[in-house]
This record gives sequence, structure tokens and C-alpha cells, in this order.
Amino acid sequence: MMEILVASAAFAAGDAIPAKYSCLGQDLSPPITWEKIPEGTRSIALICDDPDAPVGTWVHWVIFNIPPDKTGLPEAVPADPKLPDGSIQGINDFRRHGYGGPCPPPGKPHRYFFKVYALDTVLDLGPTATKQDVEKAIQGHILARGELMGTFQR
Repeated sequence: MMEILVASAAFAAGDAIPAKYSCLGQDLSPPITWEKIPEGTRSIALICDDPDAPVGTWVHWVIFNIPPDKTGLPEAVPADPKLPDGSIQGINDFRRHGYGGPCPPPGKPHRYFFKVYALDTVLDLGPTATKQDVEKAIQGHILARGELMGTFQR
């Protein structure tokens, strides 16, 4: 499978995510960029989750049907269920649309994975979709994937 290069101007891979992108700051989504989207891509999906959460993996962001010509998402994506470019934001584990920043309990750092998928289809899902819905719908449709991991701790 081809690999997508995922990066952020806000933090380097493996580094701490700045507080402004967390519940301790402005809770803005960080800027995320990607490269090496293969030909034949019809849409892009992004899932951000924290596998270190005490209750199990915590989902921070679900966004899909991003147009294939986009090369990233800007800082502070609005929490609207449907964006002007046709992208759809599903429900995160805060039970709301859009991005919910890192908000771990005090203690060891948590890891936050921003996973990007290039798909050969447009997903037939609406804004009530969860991470599980998206993961099920993308099976057999992933042309390439990549991820960026950042950490955060209180």
C-alpha cells in the first residue's frame, strides 16, 4: 500500500501538540497537510484518536469526503457537520461534530494519531457517522494511508 506523508506546521512527528490545540487552550484543530495522494483517489478521510485514554481509544476527530485535490486542512476547521467543500465531519467521542482537542487526565503523555486515508470512493455516510462507521465503510477502498503522531500531557 502506498504511504501518504502527513505533517503539521504546529508540531513535528512525535513532538508535543501545543496547548492551543487542546482543551487547556483554544481547542482549535491543528493545521494538517498531506502529500503523495495517488491517482484515482475520489475522497480523503481523516481520523484522530488517542489509544492511551483510560477508557480505551478516544476519538477526537472524524472527517471524510474531503475532496481529493485538497492537500490538507487549515488550522481551526469549523465544527460544522458539513463544510463548504463537501467534507463531512462525523461524531467524535465528545459527542459532537468537528475536532475535540487533547484533554487527558494528569499524568503520562498520551499519543494522538492523525490518520489520513486516500479512498477510491466517496463515502455514503452522513454527519452522524462515527469512527467505527467510517472504518467499516473504507474497508476495501483504501488506496494509501499515512499518519502523524503528536503527544500531549497535563
